[in-house]
Amino acid sequence: MVTVDEVNDALREVIDPELGLDFVELGLVYGVEIDATGAVKVTYTLTTPGCPIGPQVEEQIREYVGEIDGVSAVESELVFTPPWSPELMSEDAKFALGF
Repeated sequence: MVTVDEVNDALREVIDPELGLDFVELGLVYGVEIDATGAVKVTYTLTTPGCPIGPQVEEQIREYVGEIDGVSAVESELVFTPPWSPELMSEDAKFALGF
């Protein structure tokens, strides 16, 4: 059975090219759900609604999570509620970006 930790590890490969940090550290992953069949749903956001990397991010989520053994399907959902803020970042990301 696929675990949330495995999915989050895969999502660490999704990098924000402007900030150079991964989506997990940036606090952009809002949720991971895994059903009994191995289907994974990732709920995520972007730093701003107009962020141009949206399609690239969705593609990378599907690619990296889909490579995990036991994953039968990958669904990603982009949301903007609640809006992202720097407070959602890990302590390491805050330090790296000077927060």
